[in-house]
Amino acid sequence: MEITGTLKVKNNEVQVSEKFKKREFVITDNSSQYPQFIQFQLTQDRCSLLENYKVGDEIKVFFNLRGREWKNPQGEVKYFNSLEAWRLESVSSVSNPASGSSSGSGSSSGYSGSADSKAIPALDSQADDLPF
Repeated sequence: MEITGTLKVKNNEVQVSEKFKKREFVITDNSSQYPQFIQFQLTQDRCSLLENYKVGDEIKVFFNLRGREWKNPQGEVKYFNSLEAWRLESVSSVSNPASGSSSGSGSSSGYSGSADSKAIPALDSQADDLPF
């Protein structure tokens, strides 16, 4: 799944246990009548994906919906959901090295290097040779 919004909150990385770390962040989704504030989490080595973004940046978040069951000490079963982000892309720039993807998917031309306007036309002329 994916959603685009404005980065509202950027929390620090938290070491939950010896082998598990996470980082939470919130985006504002303004696509409906009322703004929605949606919290995501990054885990393990993906915590660093948020480093090159600042509050106010418009980003696209690629995520998985996760759910789990937990039984409290009284025996009641509770259910929890989380939105686990696995890739981030800058919406306002042509290419962003913090996107977590080396395929250049943050670029409309497929070019994963700098946004040098001289390099993009040369790449576009070769686009017809691609097998897909």
